[in-house]
Amino acid sequence: MPTPLPPVEKLRPGLWSVPVPIPSNSLRYVFVYVFETDAGPYLVDTGWNTDEAFAALTAGLAEVGTDVASVQGVLVTHIHPDHYGLAGRVRDASGAWIALHPADAALIHDRYEQPTDLLDRVAAMLRRVGAPEDEVNSLANASMPVRAFVSAVMPDVLLEDGDKPEVPGWDLSAIWTPGHSPGHLCFWEAGNRLMLSGDHVLPRITPNIPFHPQAGADPLGEYLASLDKLNDYDEDEVLPAHEYRFDGLRGRLDELRAHHEKRFAEVVAAIEAGITTAWAIAEQMKWSRPWDRIEGFMRRAAVGEAMAHLRALEVRGVVREVDGEPATWELASGR
Repeated sequence: MPTPLPPVEKLRPGLWSVPVPIPSNSLRYVFVYVFETDAGPYLVDTGWNTDEAFAALTAGLAEVGTDVASVQGVLVTHIHPDHYGLAGRVRDASGAWIALHPADAALIHDRYEQPTDLLDRVAAMLRRVGAPEDEVNSLANASMPVRAFVSAVMPDVLLEDGDKPEVPGWDLSAIWTPGHSPGHLCFWEAGNRLMLSGDHVLPRITPNIPFHPQAGADPLGEYLASLDKLNDYDEDEVLPAHEYRFDGLRGRLDELRAHHEKRFAEVVAAIEAGITTAWAIAEQMKWSRPWDRIEGFMRRAAVGEAMAHLRALEVRGVVREVDGEPATWELASGR
């Protein structure tokens, strides 16, 4: 019997969490946060574009005392399907505006509408990192099934770092926290000292920080710098997109930094042992399950994360890339 979802909860006067199921995913659900206002509700994230998810969101809003048709705005933390997927369907039902950071808005067309060129670039990246040729095509296409769970719509509002979205009665500020995606946003609600952290900071697991053709040159470096941006917030509670609410933001930031330092050490140790391609280095890293049990999109994500660590180490001057097909990696001179 499946484990039930958490209940719809009132977190503060006028603020609710609504769990929306994610199909065939170990995370099981995403939290949609509902801000009540005199004008109607505003949402942070929406869930996947499935009938089950839309029904759960509809039922959750009914428990809050409102409905989808009354939604005034949707703040999307980032364009992954479990956050952005239903935004278009909500807008169709309500006329609500949709807000995204420009860096994620710029990715929508290639990722969700016309992905052929992006798939070719992913395949080229996989060959460059040393993926076996018999896996290149399947891994390049591993994310395509989730396109069905996304209503690919352009945002009405672009939120930059520090912008204050128009949510009447609430003191919300956008914090640009790239890494998990180039345009990831957290939202700080100053009146209640709440940090809505999206996927940037989760209480137990570490978000995937992948290197891929849409990720930029140094996604992990950006992620670590984005963790530092949250240091000075004295939060009462962190409201993440998955798992559960928690306090102790600074302590969790330290844990995430320490996690990636361990990963850096694993990468350096593999290169010192004579392992030179990103694919082979990924095989040596410590994942939540053995490498031979990591398949499909999760294998591509693992290789992308290994590459992200290599790129960050390259920026630090610890390693360097040797051009080729596949490219290889070595310790920088003087080490």
